[in-house]
Amino acid sequence: MEQAKRERYAAIVLSAGTGRRMNSNIPKQYMMLENYPVLYYSLKAFDDSDVDEVVLVTGAGDIDYCRKEIVEHYGFQKVKAVVAGGSERYLSVWEGLKAADADYVLIHDGARPLIDAESIRASMEAVRKEKACILGVPVKDTIKCADDRDYVKNTPERKSLWIIQTPQSFSYELLTEAYRRLFDAQNKGEELPAITDDAMIVEQMTECKVKIIRGRYENIKITTPEDIPMAKLFLKK
Repeated sequence: MEQAKRERYAAIVLSAGTGRRMNSNIPKQYMMLENYPVLYYSLKAFDDSDVDEVVLVTGAGDIDYCRKEIVEHYGFQKVKAVVAGGSERYLSVWEGLKAADADYVLIHDGARPLIDAESIRASMEAVRKEKACILGVPVKDTIKCADDRDYVKNTPERKSLWIIQTPQSFSYELLTEAYRRLFDAQNKGEELPAITDDAMIVEQMTECKVKIIRGRYENIKITTPEDIPMAKLFLKK
């Protein structure tokens, strides 16, 4: 009897940001955090995980730097490809998808250095069952919706609100089909909402429901200068 093919998992790590909000000439993913670049921690987490391969998506001018000074320097074994991203996040994900060879993909921000092994395992388990799942944590604060003059319009019920993190995980077949439908709609000139995360493409272009799985509040994204000392505290903990 022919042995069943083992399902493959790929992590797509996005590292094409410019660090504009960090007030730094160095992109945030290359800034040092406790003796290592921010990007190191995400790659290390996936290199140590059960994913089969990692695709690193970076700026076109940073490919050689990432390959030599990050991947080779730190000895990451699972990074299969380093590819140039697109002009927007979702286009960078598409470039990563084209380079991946997997049944499931976990898409992660390279500027989230505190991703842990359990969250990766939970994502891998959930995506097999759900086909689309995202990490998130319940909001702790009251959220207000405002109008264009900053007056409150309404107050959504807090128990229904989540702060969404990465990785966001999908069946490769589902996500690539969602992208094809998105590009087709764009080519037809259809009016579409701005895409702010990976799950939105599946939400807008398919009938598949996206499952939220509980993440950790420590899984912060390095976006502004005050995030660096916070990340250092979590690393020490």
